[in-house]
Amino acid sequence: MSLVRSAELSAKAFGNPNLYSFKGSSAGSGFSTQIWNADKRRITYLTESCCSENNDPKYFLDSPTEELIHPPSSGISGKTFGPQGASSYQLLADSVSPTTPEGLCYESDYLCESPVQISYNEDKVRLKLQELERALLEDNDDGNDDQSMEIDDDWADPIRNKLHDSPKDSTSSDSNLSSISSSKEVSLIPTRTTKQMLYDCAAALAEGNVDGASAIISELRQKVSIQGDPPQRVGAYMVEGLAARMAFSGKCLYKALTCKQPPSLDRLSAMQILFEVCPCFRFGLTAANGAILETFKDEKRVHIVDFEVNQGSQYILLLQTLSRLPGKKPLIRLTGVDDPESIQRAVGGLKVIGQRLESLAEALNLPFEFEAVASKTSNVTPGMLNRKPGEALIVNFAFQLHHMPDESVSTVNQRDQLLRMVKSLNPKLVTIVEQDMNTNTAPFLPRFVEAYNYYSSVFDSLDATLPRDSQDRVNVERQCLARDIVNIIACEGEERVERYEVSGKWRARMTMAGFSPCGLSENVSDTVRKVIMEYSERFTAKEEMGVLHFGWEDKSLIFASAWR
Repeated sequence: MSLVRSAELSAKAFGNPNLYSFKGSSAGSGFSTQIWNADKRRITYLTESCCSENNDPKYFLDSPTEELIHPPSSGISGKTFGPQGASSYQLLADSVSPTTPEGLCYESDYLCESPVQISYNEDKVRLKLQELERALLEDNDDGNDDQSMEIDDDWADPIRNKLHDSPKDSTSSDSNLSSISSSKEVSLIPTRTTKQMLYDCAAALAEGNVDGASAIISELRQKVSIQGDPPQRVGAYMVEGLAARMAFSGKCLYKALTCKQPPSLDRLSAMQILFEVCPCFRFGLTAANGAILETFKDEKRVHIVDFEVNQGSQYILLLQTLSRLPGKKPLIRLTGVDDPESIQRAVGGLKVIGQRLESLAEALNLPFEFEAVASKTSNVTPGMLNRKPGEALIVNFAFQLHHMPDESVSTVNQRDQLLRMVKSLNPKLVTIVEQDMNTNTAPFLPRFVEAYNYYSSVFDSLDATLPRDSQDRVNVERQCLARDIVNIIACEGEERVERYEVSGKWRARMTMAGFSPCGLSENVSDTVRKVIMEYSERFTAKEEMGVLHFGWEDKSLIFASAWR
């Protein structure tokens, strides 16, 4: 739609007595102003003065680059755009007939008419106004940028599209202007990326649009692959997580994956391979081991209680490191808590892991004992841990605390309850290693975005350690990482057990339970940094408030902290 009227319409408007109204008759009306009436699509102009001998109006063009060139007989002059940045035509009648009342207000559809007949070149004026129209639309586009949300550029397009789709009141003129602007934007929007499509699919599910989500999933499955590049690989598992959420099959799929299936004596599980080939996981375990080994000094007997031994990877590293240290070694007694009903590990798995650790300790000539406690973590009491006099107690939480439900799941806050029970044991040291992201209390859509960004970095980091066609890598991604992704995306309530929290949240929980941070020594930090140098310079390690953060480039993935 053009904003330029024909001369015939202008003449008709000029002859309409209803287009004129008095706004006052004071001797000095103030600065010339304009009012946009959305319902009538009219501009109201107030004259600055009405005392002159001629009736030639002057138009001031609000454009930074264009001037309206007037016909010689009209007395029209141009003026450059003022600093206020207004975006409309402004009429200032500097002279009207002495008989015209002061403060006369002219209203017209788009442009104000002079009460005196003006001769002009219609084609020339029309051309200039069309140029002005384009300039104004460009100015409006620029203005909107200042009000845009500060979001990740990759998520920006789908989020802006949702904002454009929201209902709003508008006149037919506003709608036409919006359609002009939208058509310009659409022509500039590139084909949606896989990441944008994943967001659109998650947003559709969040709104209950199952048909829309299903259509996007069908399209996405043609774009992703578990054997492609990192974005394609993580995209493949995110798609399956979305599909499982749509089909309410997340819990079944989560149980079917066997990341923590106990290994045989001669076979490593996918979880142990993950700790070996994904450096950030290993960095976290190395930092916790460093703090534990420093606690061994001057101790003859050390009792370590671990509520999630996993495949024993951390203690394999611990025993190997201890064997290389000078001096007499203390007796190490490791108590592992094993929930026989847990979906995390099959029944009896901890026994196999204990046998492997005892065999390793014997080979390294280290005094070592292992004891398994068959109980749910939430049911463990101090009397079940078989403490002995003269032992220095160390409690290790490595990738375990996030499995404990908190106040957002049940009125029985098992997460904080466990921390208070451990505090009652008066341990010499408590170590925490966790994944640094929020999948606990975040609603579905932000949780989906958080998980995508996090696991994209994890999958990308695997390129630095394993080739893309490695079967070990495929197994790790499918059985361990995909398992977490499915649970985070597809499950809710008690079924969602992968409830990670950021390091600051754990700091608050530990403080409320009565613990004080003791930090990690420079020796521990230096040891971890040496390990990082063996992999890639894109891995990072930084300390914040006594907590060591390990990440891939600028994304923090794992953190380790020590408490007493």
